[in-house]
Amino acid sequence: MNKILVKNSGFAEQLVKYGGDHVEGDPLWCARFNATNPEAVIRAYLDNLEDGADIINTNTYQASIPGYMQYLSLTREESVDLLIKTVKLAHTARDKWLSKIGKTLKETNGLPFISGAIGPYGAHLHNGSEYTGDYADKIDANTLKDYHKVQIDAILAGGIDILEIETIPCRAEAEALIELLCQDYPEVKFWFSLQCKDDKSLAHGEPFSEVCQMIWEYLKKRNLTKNCYGIGVNCVKPKNVTPLFKSVNGNKSPEEQIPLVVFPTSGETYEEGKGWIKKGDILPIESFIPEWVSLGMKIIGGCCRTDTKDTQKFKNVVESLNK
Repeated sequence: MNKILVKNSGFAEQLVKYGGDHVEGDPLWCARFNATNPEAVIRAYLDNLEDGADIINTNTYQASIPGYMQYLSLTREESVDLLIKTVKLAHTARDKWLSKIGKTLKETNGLPFISGAIGPYGAHLHNGSEYTGDYADKIDANTLKDYHKVQIDAILAGGIDILEIETIPCRAEAEALIELLCQDYPEVKFWFSLQCKDDKSLAHGEPFSEVCQMIWEYLKKRNLTKNCYGIGVNCVKPKNVTPLFKSVNGNKSPEEQIPLVVFPTSGETYEEGKGWIKKGDILPIESFIPEWVSLGMKIIGGCCRTDTKDTQKFKNVVESLNK
């Protein structure tokens, strides 16, 4: 598919409107709703579809088997089953949406896609290490692969169109994941987004451009670039995205560019004890989209502090560019 796609934005923000429970500080974050209020999850999907999302992601970023066992007192088998059922919530929402607009998936060229969200190893540790990646200094590649394989298998069992690897903060985990994908899932479509601490480096300190290039070269050697919808970044301020993208594709012709994806935050800053704070002038995300597209962006969505209003704004800009 050649056109730019829009993924749902700020799922947690929308979910809380229906669930009524705050997610900040909850070790399961919005993944708790999969067990306690699945109807709210479906309604949050429908809002994003109403506002133009081409892709809805499963509510599984922080839905880990160890997390469900610890914080919901489920067995391992029950935790796997809940992950599979969570994927089905996205299917329910998509079916309702297609019924509402009176079309089939064939008539919409397969859209909306369902992406299966796979968060970093650090997300299940509940200590903020997904924003530092420091666990990469303490565990080996096989531990990372074993953790992710169980999660991926459960999400694939639920039925998805694309695997969404997101918020990966360190090169070691990126390497383990791309090896796992190529070796165990050579037929699965995916995208891969990294977590960065600034406009140059991953949270753990490695250069963003080098890790992107490493992933792409690994895929090229195995003739699997066709599986990759894009490589990019999420949970970063919009102002940092352009220099990150330029570091990857700035000197490449359009034909040579690596396909990129981005899911930025609103641009606000989170401070412990104070919450989200707006510092200085923050340009709207949609104002950056034409430049990001020129640098190879293929998928846009929103992360923290965005909502379906942003989905609609992104869609308006993207539709004009797709023409």
